[in-house]
Amino acid sequence: MDIVLDLYKDIRTVFRLRDVAMLVGETDMQRLSKKLNYYVKTGQIYNPRRGIYTKSEYKPEELACVLYTPCYISLDYVLQKKGIIFQYSNQISIVSYLSRIIEIENRFYQFSKLKNEILINTAGVRQLPGFINMAEAERAFLDKLYLFPDFYFDNLNPINKELVEKLLPLYHSKTLINRVRKLFQHV
Repeated sequence: MDIVLDLYKDIRTVFRLRDVAMLVGETDMQRLSKKLNYYVKTGQIYNPRRGIYTKSEYKPEELACVLYTPCYISLDYVLQKKGIIFQYSNQISIVSYLSRIIEIENRFYQFSKLKNEILINTAGVRQLPGFINMAEAERAFLDKLYLFPDFYFDNLNPINKELVEKLLPLYHSKTLINRVRKLFQHV
């Protein structure tokens, strides 16, 4: 059983211990953990955080989606990439069931807590290759406005207003509906 070869054949770049076990068909987790630690010591794979293993080149977005699940990339990270906010940050922002900031290899991962009923609803969230869950711009916009009511957006033109209207009921918030309508009055 060549675990390293199996890992490098897989499309994913980040694996939890249970992912590796399922991939290689290993049921003895202690034995698998010892093997993986050997591969880490010999530099064949990396272990950026306890219980998480990566290929030598991995996607930080994929790592973000593995740290705490359920979660998806949203907020500033998505809004910045879509040109809705202009301030640059190399931090990856994620919504999850908890709030915290983690630093791994000089990159920050900021987790913001969202209510479970909102978090587990996948409307406006797409799954990219490598099991990366990322919000559409409209979902990221609503997440940001829900969590940070007074946030200023630089450019609302890229946002599909019809999609925002479809996603608004997820949040069960009349206050959010009023904020959104007020913002769109000026666009």
